[in-house]
Amino acid sequence: MTDSYPVATVRDALPLPPDPWSIGLYDGSSPLALRPKGDRNAPVITREQVDDVPAAFVADPFMIRRNGLWHVFFEVMHCGRGLGEIGWASGTGHGRWTYQRIVLREPFHLSYPCVFAHKGSVFMVPETLGAGAVRLYRADPFPTCWVPVSDLVHGALADPTPFRHDGRWWMFACPAPATHDALSLFFADRLTGPWREHALSPLVRGDRTRARPAGRVVILDDQPVRFAQDCGSRYGGAVRCFTITRLTPDDYAEEESAASPILGPAGHGWNGKGMHHVDAHRLKSGRWLAV
Repeated sequence: MTDSYPVATVRDALPLPPDPWSIGLYDGSSPLALRPKGDRNAPVITREQVDDVPAAFVADPFMIRRNGLWHVFFEVMHCGRGLGEIGWASGTGHGRWTYQRIVLREPFHLSYPCVFAHKGSVFMVPETLGAGAVRLYRADPFPTCWVPVSDLVHGALADPTPFRHDGRWWMFACPAPATHDALSLFFADRLTGPWREHALSPLVRGDRTRARPAGRVVILDDQPVRFAQDCGSRYGGAVRCFTITRLTPDDYAEEESAASPILGPAGHGWNGKGMHHVDAHRLKSGRWLAV
């Protein structure tokens, strides 16, 4: 994390995408009924706030609450390196978010930093395609330093999404990063493994509309709900949601929610062409906060 880059010089030298991804803040009575938080449907974190590297866009946000603050980790696409790095911002969840810095950089592309707490530690499972495996990191210390712990599953798996349910660890991932049309499922008794592929995996084959993971799995009425990117018409066009009705090492079944898709293009603003990700958290009040 000691590298520095001439931000203005690189931004001037390289073209930026005309429709960059940004990050918005939403809330609602349910993760299936989210609306923009506040009076304006505007992003709360954009590439313009990133001041330590030249950013083409920001995307794939995941939140965690620690010591009274919300911490958001997200992909920052470095437009000089052409690779994603993991950025960090903090805030109260109500007002302005403050961009802090890049906290994880590797020789390969990083994105989708799924962050979660387990047994007193904070872990992150980002997308690490270039490592040839899904890699687990631990914060030491949180939130600025992330140490590799182990490779959980070998292979080129996009958007790995681990979650714990009924005493086991489970993980969705997309084994078709270029076509977005397949969904794999793995499970383990311990976070560090060994991980095994589910008997019915891949659960989805040849369907771009419901395969690629789109954020953290949430639990509603004791049932896991997974979110999927709808890439049917374009990459990240909308977010669909599926309630998992059976989940064992040998069986799997799901039903699409009547509320699906829960996020999609919204007018002509910053998210006018699509929405591809959601990370929702239940608050003490019973409402939900999401990025």
